[in-house]
Amino acid sequence: MQLPYQLTQQKQVHRLWKSIQLIFWSIGCVIFLALIFFPKTGVLLFWNILIPVAPALLVFATGFWRNVCPLSTTVLLPRYLNVSKRKRISVQWQSRLHFISILALYIIVPLRHPVFNNNGHATALLLMLLIAVGITMGFFFDWKSAWCSTLCPIHHVEKLYGGKQLFSLPNAHCTECVNCSLPCPDSTPNFHPGKAHKSILQKINALLIIGGFPGFIWGWFQVPDVYDTTIPIQLFNVYALPWMGAAGSIILFLCLISFLDKKSADVLIQIFAAAAVSTYYWYRIPELFGFSKIGKDGLLISLKNTLPEWVITFLVILLISVFVWWLVFNKTRHKSWLIRPVFAKRKEQAFHSLNKQ
Repeated sequence: MQLPYQLTQQKQVHRLWKSIQLIFWSIGCVIFLALIFFPKTGVLLFWNILIPVAPALLVFATGFWRNVCPLSTTVLLPRYLNVSKRKRISVQWQSRLHFISILALYIIVPLRHPVFNNNGHATALLLMLLIAVGITMGFFFDWKSAWCSTLCPIHHVEKLYGGKQLFSLPNAHCTECVNCSLPCPDSTPNFHPGKAHKSILQKINALLIIGGFPGFIWGWFQVPDVYDTTIPIQLFNVYALPWMGAAGSIILFLCLISFLDKKSADVLIQIFAAAAVSTYYWYRIPELFGFSKIGKDGLLISLKNTLPEWVITFLVILLISVFVWWLVFNKTRHKSWLIRPVFAKRKEQAFHSLNKQ
């Protein structure tokens, strides 16, 4: 019987990932404390270093991020401390929570312009609120079902960008599978927002993130940071342009998909995923290095007097080409983000087998 040996190996790998997880959790704590005590440094670390790296990481290594996300590690504390009631969330409620989290994504992100981009304390407060909601949900529901796979706004971006994986990593959180989420986003190969779309709400959720996200990102980058929130038109633009962009790309997606069969529709989903992440970096990289057309928003370090602009443009086009190749033209492999751990019932049978030997 191979299962006992596999369990031993799994424990060793799990310990290694716990160490990696602790390192990234510590980094997250440092950034969080910087947001409170050194707000300018905290904003720089969070919004201008961590967040710009995240989309590329989700495209190429979604499973790695799912393993080391500091927020995920924190909100799973009730389960680790064995104080969670471990309730199941029905498929219907999963869809409702998905809808709420997509709305949260579309409401919170525009608030970066007037609030979070230049306010470390506000960003820290936002993180505290997300942690409080996640931990509260974790007290009632099992493992990742309450936050990481449903209510976390970033989860939908993970699904959009993580449709193709080169390899599957071990699961750093789950030592056994209890089927807390159906389908499990971590263990379902080639998972994307349109994977489960049986109900009307599931179809709406998929449409909002697949069709709407490219236009939403485009609209977001047309709005400069707002420093005077007393001017109504500025606050109107903060939401109007991203939401109008999302509506426009949703209409385009619906028009295109109406002519396609299922196989071609899957390709269209990957095209829209590539469009979303490409649009992000088309604007974000020039911002980071001082080549933005709308001032110093999102500046990490200015290279405007060091490098010619064509160098940055070339690097952006090169990166976008990689995204398009990876998400659209790269061969789809039957890979999930993470390796599904042994099912709880099989694990229990294995332990009984070991005790008898």
